This record gives sequence, C-alpha cells and structure tokens, in this order.
Amino acid sequence: MGKVILVSVISTTAVVFSLTLYTFWAARRGHDFSFLGPFLYGSLFCFHWISCHIYLWVSWSYYIFWLHCVYDTYNLIERFSYDQYILASVSLYLDIINLFLYMLTIFSDDD
Repeated sequence: MGKVILVSVISTTAVVFSLTLYTFWAARRGHDFSFLGPFLYGSLFCFHWISCHIYLWVSWSYYIFWLHCVYDTYNLIERFSYDQYILASVSLYLDIINLFLYMLTIFSDDD
C-alpha cells in the first residue's frame, strides 16, 4: 500500500506541475479557458447519474479534474482579484486532492 501512495503522490505532483506550467504558458499567449466552466461544472453533476465500469468512470473523472486544474489556475491568473486568494487556493486544493484520490483508485486496482 505504501508503494501505491508514493506513486500516486509522485504522479499527482507531476501532473499538477505540468498543468500549471501549461496554463501559465497559455495565459501569457492569450488563450482563454473560461469556456470550460459550464462544461466542467455540468460534468460534476453527471458523476452521480452515470453507472458504468468503475475504471472508465475513474479515468473519465481524472481527466475532468485535469481540466478543472487548468480552469482554476486560469481563474487564479486572469479572473480572481487579489482579495479572492482564499477562494482560488481552496479551488486548486480541492482539484489536487481529487486528482490524488483518483490516482490512488487507479493504482490500487493494479494490486
């Protein structure tokens, strides 16, 4: 179990670091990720109604939270004001925790 946790932590750290770099790079070039908002929040409501194979669900959910990471990082860069840092940090924190939990689920199924 310790190996699964370590691999999940390393994988989640690599994904979050890569997505953060990508979002900063894209925002500097003028890309707008605000169009993702309605799709992402709508997809969260579908989690409770979808009943399919658990591996497909976990994989799909993991990619949705990748996009959430990009969207929330973009909001942190472009949309949130300096006074809204608590909301921005909580949003990113929840995205990272969800990525880690889904990564744990993916790697624990291998055992």
